[in-house]
Amino acid sequence: MAFPFIHIEQLTVQRNEQKLLDHIDLTILHDEQWVITGPSGSGKTTLAHALSGMLYFSGKIVFNGIPDYHPHIVVVEQQHRFKNLSNTTDFYYQQRYNASDAENALTVTEALDLNTYTSSVLRCGISINALPALLHIEHVMQEPLIQLSNGENKRLQIARAILSDPELLILDNPFMGLDTEGRATLAQVINTLNNAGVKIILITPPNEIPQCITHVATLENGKLISAVSKKEFHLQATANTKGFRMNLSLLPLFEKPAERKFENAIKMINVQVQYGERLILKDINWEVKRGERWSISGPNGAGKSTLLSLITGDNTKAYANEIYLFDKRRGSGESIWDIKKKIGYVSPEMHVFFDYSATCFETVASGLFDSIGLFRTLNSAQQQQIRQWLALFNLQAVQSRRLSLLSTGEQRLALLARALVKNPPLLILDEPCQGLDPGQVRQFKQIINEICILFDATLLYVSHYKEEIPECVTHFMKIENGQAAFTQAI
Repeated sequence: MAFPFIHIEQLTVQRNEQKLLDHIDLTILHDEQWVITGPSGSGKTTLAHALSGMLYFSGKIVFNGIPDYHPHIVVVEQQHRFKNLSNTTDFYYQQRYNASDAENALTVTEALDLNTYTSSVLRCGISINALPALLHIEHVMQEPLIQLSNGENKRLQIARAILSDPELLILDNPFMGLDTEGRATLAQVINTLNNAGVKIILITPPNEIPQCITHVATLENGKLISAVSKKEFHLQATANTKGFRMNLSLLPLFEKPAERKFENAIKMINVQVQYGERLILKDINWEVKRGERWSISGPNGAGKSTLLSLITGDNTKAYANEIYLFDKRRGSGESIWDIKKKIGYVSPEMHVFFDYSATCFETVASGLFDSIGLFRTLNSAQQQQIRQWLALFNLQAVQSRRLSLLSTGEQRLALLARALVKNPPLLILDEPCQGLDPGQVRQFKQIINEICILFDATLLYVSHYKEEIPECVTHFMKIENGQAAFTQAI
């Protein structure tokens, strides 16, 4: 009788008084490929870390019926901090826009180091030299890691995981941050790995389940509430959207900001950004009037993040271009802090490089001062202001926990609250819904709609998912190959 590939019995993971996983029983056979789904904070990533031996647990995990056997397991995390040539991880997110800082970063070719492999074909049958093309990263092989887009970096991490020839590959939200083409490409890669005999477990939302998946397990509050075939899962149509909910009824109680006294939030005239021979942005002419709400779209690596960095003050190339923010030209004597105090900003890169030792409360509070961490004493009015936003995002119960101890969804909610806390005239939300479950996405869209209407906020909203764009958005710009096209819809 063949033993199951994985047999999990009474698996429990506890941190202090909280059970992150509560007596999980699950059996995975050799011919099955599983998705682990569930709301934000339900224990999905904790389960992946327990399987890979990264944390202590009680109960049993048995592979192939052999109690002491542990196969080679690789987890590709949602967030990744890469090392520089000095073998440290002390990059900060603005560095990707500074050419001199990029000199201390490995290139994609150096990170993969394909020439060091003695065999030309991996155990799963994939050619090592064909891997960059398979994952659509061949065009960035000479680029420094710090200048990769979020999607390019994700594909690189998956390539590195595949190169280690794992017996079990666990991908934690691998589609997060990828454009439409990137998601389709990755789904094909996952199907190819499955056909080659690589065991795969995916942590992903119900709407991102590849064809090769056979079974779906659903977690809620650390408990396994369902483990069924993919067909049964879709028939049930019970994608769980519980978890941390937002208290939308509190929003009308917030103090309205002072009148916004500017005509153009942003004006760019023939803006161009180039690094060496690589042209990132070309001839961008764009006006954003006060109160307008814009969707910015485009494939990974198209130049969206660079465009936003010119606005947020993180890119020195702004001084070489004709750019106006709040009716004042960049470089006319304002400091970076003068710019940032009028902007609420969140992005995948900020999430990666934020200070994870800060508490949830400190993270939200840092938005008042545009710092990565809290370094000032708050007065009573500011403390009350922070408590309001924590209540709106239903984060009071975790406000004293360090960011590193929160689920990815909770981390993202804290950073979203940080972007909104000072009620700025301009909101720049770059992939703001990454890490949120479907219910939270719907509620966050509603919050953004109400903030824009109640507080006359100007909005730049970046997303690869049409369904994530708030209804208040009426202007659309698509960036492709560094050029802007203005459309009626995404």
